[in-house]
Amino acid sequence: MSIKNQWLLNIAMIILSWLTMPLLGWRTMKRFLPASTLAVLLCSLDLQVGKRRKWWSFYNKPQSFIQNEFPFLLGPMLVMSLWTLNWAYGNFKKFILLNAIGEAIFATPVTRLFTKLKLYKLVQLNEFQFFLYFFYKAFFLYGFQNLFEKYKKTNSY
Repeated sequence: MSIKNQWLLNIAMIILSWLTMPLLGWRTMKRFLPASTLAVLLCSLDLQVGKRRKWWSFYNKPQSFIQNEFPFLLGPMLVMSLWTLNWAYGNFKKFILLNAIGEAIFATPVTRLFTKLKLYKLVQLNEFQFFLYFFYKAFFLYGFQNLFEKYKKTNSY
């Protein structure tokens, strides 16, 4: 994939993800944004480990965080975190199931599509390991949101 096409795909990925945000509503975004931001920050830290260990590779050079991984974090990752918290917070089993489904879709068919489009490919990870790489963050996301809700209750007037 050419760099121009990759930039267009990155922009489209971010814009399409963010176009769903008004459907959440301001109150929901305000409620769940801290936990979703934590998930994105955890993932950005993990990305450094993954890049160093060559778990995946982007086809285009230079290997820039802004060009390669950042659009995935700012678009689908952040918005999916907000939506799963909105749909399932308060029901842990439902939350984990929704996260598992979302991460499985990303780790398998979406990764295969992006490999065919020559955007990125998995190198040192198989698809199941890639799924686990994303899925473990669901527990942190739910736990942080739970702590955040308790903190807000104890500190509200």
